Amino acid sequence: MNMKILRGTVFGGIAYFLIGWLVYGILLMGFYSANLNQCLNNPGGEMTWWAMIVSNFAAALLLTLILNWSGAKSIVDGLKTGAIYGFLFATSIGLSYWSMTTMYNNFGILLVDIVVTTIVLGVLGMIIVLVWGKEKAM
Repeated sequence: MNMKILRGTVFGGIAYFLIGWLVYGILLMGFYSANLNQCLNNPGGEMTWWAMIVSNFAAALLLTLILNWSGAKSIVDGLKTGAIYGFLFATSIGLSYWSMTTMYNNFGILLVDIVVTTIVLGVLGMIIVLVWGKEKAM
């Protein structure tokens, strides 16, 4: 694995965890709690930490690979590519959950979740491209 992919994955995974904690765990926690079916949550709000950590690094690796394959060079490239990926991912998963579960209490929360995920992954794309640094000439 080249250093660009490794840096993007490590820093991206850490950033994704911290951004997710800030956005979903602090800023929007009350909103999500009021609009999502709480029966899905672990008892007492306990999180399975290893799964959350692996999830964040897997998502960061996927976005890093997409950014690398797309030839992203600037933070604007990272923002655009991350936001497109975030929008498509959130739309796909959200509508899948909407069609098969009672996770969302209303359609509005699904739309908010798509917008929030689009923004979060756009920011994550910027961070990943930023930590790549400048490429050295051979």
